Amino acid sequence: MKKILVQFLSLLFIMPVVSLALAGPVAADEATNSNSNDTSASDYWGGTDVEQNIQSNIKLGERDPREIAAQVVNILLGFLGIVAVVIILAGGFKWMTAGGNQDKVDEAKKLMSAGIIGIVIVLAAFGIARFVINALVSATTTL
Repeated sequence: MKKILVQFLSLLFIMPVVSLALAGPVAADEATNSNSNDTSASDYWGGTDVEQNIQSNIKLGERDPREIAAQVVNILLGFLGIVAVVIILAGGFKWMTAGGNQDKVDEAKKLMSAGIIGIVIVLAAFGIARFVINALVSATTTL
């Protein structure tokens, strides 16, 4: 059971890395300029014209970086919450298959308590992250 759990968790960590490695590279279009000797700052950053806007050239999108950071934090904490629930379920499975062996029951109780502590930590981190991100957004947004 331990080998299967380790393989499952390692697969969960390896799959995103492999999927990112297999993704094709994003090529930004270079802004062409009629005067190649002109090296003003606007040329380096995509120009000042609407057609040469750096945002449209590198296809980044229009989302606020604070929103992206908040979404990344939510995804990571959600993943950690799922891991904690899996630990609790593994402890429950171990308890059910203990067959009356008190050592295995105690080990299962420890595993379940570790999972519960993990959920409490994840929920506390979620609350703290939500508070910090909301405070940053309110502090940096002009009304």
